Amino acid sequence: MTVVNAPRMHIIETYFECCGFDHTFLQGGTSVYLWNLSRTFAARGHRVSIVTPAHGRLDDLRRRYEVEDLPYEDAYTLPVVLDPRVWQGFGAQADLALRTTAHRIRLEGVDLYFLANDYLDRLPDTFYPPYSAKGRDLVFFKPLVFQVDSVRFLRAWFGGEKAVVHAHEPYYHYLLPAALRGDPEKLVVSNVQSNMPIAKKVYAPEVERLFELLGVDAGLPGPDPEPDVPAAVVQYQQLTHLHYTYPPDHVAVYELTAEHADLIDFLSPGQLDFYAGFRDTPFESLFQRLPIAATVRRNAHKMFVGGCAVSDRWLSWDPAAVDRAEVLGGLGLDPALPTFFHNARYAVHHKGQVELMRAVDRVLGEGLKANFVIRCISGNGIDDPFFHEVAARHPARLHFEWERVPEERVFACAAASDFALFPSKFEMDTFLIAQGEAMAVGAVPIATDQRGMEHFRHADGPETATGFAVNRSFAEDDELLTAALADRIRQAAALWTDDPGRYRELSERAAAVARVFTWDHCADLHLAAFTRLWEGRAAVPATELALRHGWFELLDDDRVTTAAAVEHGDIEAYERRAPFDADAALRMFRAAWQRADFAACERVLGRLPGAVPEEETARLRQRSRVLPDGRLEYRLPHAERVEVVEARRGSARALPDVRTLERTGPGTFVGEAPHADGLLLLTLSSGRVTWDEVRHG
Repeated sequence: MTVVNAPRMHIIETYFECCGFDHTFLQGGTSVYLWNLSRTFAARGHRVSIVTPAHGRLDDLRRRYEVEDLPYEDAYTLPVVLDPRVWQGFGAQADLALRTTAHRIRLEGVDLYFLANDYLDRLPDTFYPPYSAKGRDLVFFKPLVFQVDSVRFLRAWFGGEKAVVHAHEPYYHYLLPAALRGDPEKLVVSNVQSNMPIAKKVYAPEVERLFELLGVDAGLPGPDPEPDVPAAVVQYQQLTHLHYTYPPDHVAVYELTAEHADLIDFLSPGQLDFYAGFRDTPFESLFQRLPIAATVRRNAHKMFVGGCAVSDRWLSWDPAAVDRAEVLGGLGLDPALPTFFHNARYAVHHKGQVELMRAVDRVLGEGLKANFVIRCISGNGIDDPFFHEVAARHPARLHFEWERVPEERVFACAAASDFALFPSKFEMDTFLIAQGEAMAVGAVPIATDQRGMEHFRHADGPETATGFAVNRSFAEDDELLTAALADRIRQAAALWTDDPGRYRELSERAAAVARVFTWDHCADLHLAAFTRLWEGRAAVPATELALRHGWFELLDDDRVTTAAAVEHGDIEAYERRAPFDADAALRMFRAAWQRADFAACERVLGRLPGAVPEEETARLRQRSRVLPDGRLEYRLPHAERVEVVEARRGSARALPDVRTLERTGPGTFVGEAPHADGLLLLTLSSGRVTWDEVRHG
C-alpha cells in the first residue's frame, strides 16, 4: 500500500547512533534501520532531518563528506543527580559544563545534524559507554547528555516548525516526549526498537532535576506497591531477562515515553503483541500485577506497527550468481552436503548460541552428513572455549568465524547455504533482519517461535510454513532447546536429501515471504500513522489487541467475543455476551487446563461444578502429590519440564534456588519436594511457561 495524498511532512529522526549511511561508523542495527527509513521518506518528498551525536568523529566525516559548521552554540551546565548507592565516592550531583555545537551533512535528500561537545565526543570507537562505567566513570551519562542536548537543539533550531519527531528506544529518549509535550507543533512518536525490560527504571531524582532544567511540568509516578506474588516469582525474573527489581525511588522509562508520546511504534506485529502482555512467559503473572501493565492498557490506542525491512542491497543482489562450490569449498566444506548457516552478533543468551553449538556438536557427533557455517560476530573474539572445542572437533563440517567481513561475503555464505539457524531466546529479537536476509536468498529457516519473529512464518501450519520452528526459550541453559534444534536439523537434512521438491517449495516460499519486507513497505506503514497524527485524527485501541490480551474493560459489549472470554477464563466477560451454561463452562475449563491456568479451572468449578466430568476434575485436583518417601510427584500430560523454584532470603535481587524434577515418563515428574513456599515452573509442549503451586493433597 503506497500512501497517496499524504501531506508533505517534516520528519525528524533522533537516536544516539544514526550513522547507517557510512559502514565505518556503524555500531548496531538501529543505525541501519534509521538510515534506510530516512532516505525512503526523503525519496517520497518529505523533509527529513536526523539528529545524532558526532561521537568525536567529525574529522573522519570531513575527509569523506562536506560538513557544514552551523551557527549554533549552546553553553550550559547539566546537573546530574547521582544515586549514592551506585556512585559511591562521588558527590550528590555532578555538574557537567557543556558547550554544544552542531554540524550538518546533506546526503540523499536527508539533513544529518551532528551534535558535539566534550561528552558526546568521547568513546569514538565504540560510541556506547560500557556498563562497567556505571558507578565509576561519568562517561556513563553520555546518552543522557545527548537526550538533553537533543531536546535543546530541537527547540532552538526547529522552534516553531511543525514536525514529527521519531525517537528511538525508550532508554535513549525518556526525557524527550515530556519535554516536547508543551510544543503543539512537535508530534512525538516513540519507537520501541528492542525488547528491553518494560519496567526498566532510572533514578527518579535524576529525572526530576532534568525536567526542572528543561522546564517540564510533569509529575513522576510514585513508588510501585509491592506486587501480590510470591517472592520466588519475583526473584526468578532475573533469570528470564524480562524484569528486574529496583528501589522505590526509581521510575520506569517506558512509562515516561508511553504516557507523553503521541504514538508508540513497534517493528513487527508480534513485537507489539509481546510487549503488550508478555503472554506465556514466566513474567506474565507478575507483569499483570505491576503498574506498568496499567500504563500499557491506558496507552494501547497509541500503539502501531511501523515495521522493519530487509536491506535493499540483499534484495537487489542475485543469489543465483553465487558459486556454491567456490564459496563452500573455500571454507573447507563439501558443497554436495546440506548446509546450515547462522549469522548474528556474539550474544550467547540473546541468540541461543550455546544451545546452537551443542546441537551442532550433537548431530555431527552422531555422523550427520551436513555442513555448518556459524558466524558469531565479535570484535573481541569468542571467549567461550566450548565454541572453539566444537569447531576443532569437526573441521571438515563446521566453519566457525567471528570477524566482521564485507556484506557481499555474508551474502555469498547465505546464498550458498540451504538452511538458516536462528534459535533466539528471551524474546529479545523484535524483527531479526538477519533471518529475513537469509530467507530472501532462499535459505529455509529453523528458528524460535518468538512473537517478534512470527512474521517470517516459520511456525505456520504445513500449507504456509516457510521452514521449521522450535519453542521459545526463557532459560539460560536450555536442554529442551538444544534437543529441539538437533531434531529439526536432522529433519531438515533428511528433507533436503529425500524430498528435494518439498525443500524447493519451502525455499521459494521463504524467499517470497522475506522479500515483502521492503523499506518502501516500512515507509508506507509509518507514513499512514504519521499522516493520521499530522491531521489530528484520534487513534483508537485495536479491538483484536484488546481481545487477545483480555482488556475487556476497554471494549463495548458488542465488541467482546465469547471466544476471547473462554480463552482468558473470564466468566464475567462471557456473560456480557451470552449465558454461562454447562457447555461454556466445559469449554472454558478445558481451555484453561491446556494452558495450565488452574485458577481459571477452579473458578469454573466454583461456578458450575457439574459441567466438568469427574475424571477431569480429579486430574486437576490430583496433579501433584507427596510420595511416601517424601518426594514430589507431579503429573501433567502436556508438560515438557517441571522445575522447583524457591526464594532465597534477602533482597528481591537474590537469585532463587532452581532444580529440575526428573521426567520419569510422559507428563510425569518426580523429585525432591519443595518447602512450603516453593513454586513449580512448568514448560508446556506448546512452549508456554507458567507457574503452579505445590499441592500436598
